[in-house]
Amino acid sequence: ILAPQPNMKNIFNRILKSNHNKSLLVNEFIKLSKNKGILKIFNAFSNYNEKSEIRFVGGCLRKILNNETVDDIDLATNINPDGIKKILENKKIKFFDTGISHGTITAIYEDRQYEITSLRKDISTDGRHAKVQFTDSWKDDASRRDFSINCIYSDLDGNLFDPYNGKSDLTNGKIVFIGDAGKRISEDYLRILRYIRFYLKYSKNPHDEKIKKVIRQNISGIKNLSKERLLDELKKIFMTGEILKMVNDKFIMELFNLIFPELKNLHLFSKLNDSTLKYLLKKNFIFLISAALIDETDNVQYFMFKYKISNDDKKKINFLKENYKQMFKKNYFSEKNLNKIHYYTNSSSIIDLIDFKIFISQKINKGLIELKDKFSNKSKPIFPIKANYLMERLMDHI
Repeated sequence: ILAPQPNMKNIFNRILKSNHNKSLLVNEFIKLSKNKGILKIFNAFSNYNEKSEIRFVGGCLRKILNNETVDDIDLATNINPDGIKKILENKKIKFFDTGISHGTITAIYEDRQYEITSLRKDISTDGRHAKVQFTDSWKDDASRRDFSINCIYSDLDGNLFDPYNGKSDLTNGKIVFIGDAGKRISEDYLRILRYIRFYLKYSKNPHDEKIKKVIRQNISGIKNLSKERLLDELKKIFMTGEILKMVNDKFIMELFNLIFPELKNLHLFSKLNDSTLKYLLKKNFIFLISAALIDETDNVQYFMFKYKISNDDKKKINFLKENYKQMFKKNYFSEKNLNKIHYYTNSSSIIDLIDFKIFISQKINKGLIELKDKFSNKSKPIFPIKANYLMERLMDHI
């Protein structure tokens, strides 16, 4: 028997990979179909009338197709918001309608939330918000979405409605705007940051020069967006785990320098070795943003004011900022000194302090890791003499 030629081997590999991917997809939909909440919602909508439909859409499908963990379930239906509420009420499914102006009702079943959105088409946009009209056309709803990879729908059996070839683009690592890129961006300038996020997470190709030009032409529109939306999208970008890819991408860093000029230390992530980077990327967003922000200037205070950082997060960032200069002193990270700091703070603060030292030293130090282990579960020391004790002794001498 002749050995297969190299090109035949490639064909076999593609077939095997394709079958493997199909198997994963089928298994994932089998899991979803066994979810009581999903099954109850799908049955409720499917049985409402002859034309009623509901499908998975957007991020959850993108993650299923890319073999990622699915954390949120987004659903689309050709029923208007009032009809959605009626269906849920009839089946005694709890919900809240705080997103009803955008056509979204959030169903709740066994403490899990499912966002159900009516099909929509845009009537007008201003770069921040869109005025929408509800529709029963799946194609109209698809045409108003941002990227092809977010424009995939599926029924409960895994049958896809993919009008813009999003599945193919996801497989090939292509981030493609639906329709005219300039029009899509001018409808909502946050799509510039969404482009960055999806490019970092899924792209296998260089940036398209035409897309780069369109984004540069529209970058000034970012100033029209609320700081809350910008910060939320920044968090999502950081939590992709692709910081190294980001700082090594000249175009993305060009955009970041324009949108988030306060993040002066982003380039330091490129100096970390693989193990240190992997270690630090397990940290939360506030720590990572602190690492990108903190230096000897007032940069941090301006960023926190500009983006209305919560008081709890301000405390965490300020703690690292206040200790920044001290971190370079000899014996600052001795157990004795850290015990003093621990007395006035808590274990999580000490752990952040140690991890920040690892970031600025650009390597994992065995001694620091040992200190971190000691403080991870360390209880704060309690002063043995209480106020009642002193009061009793004082009364004895009166």
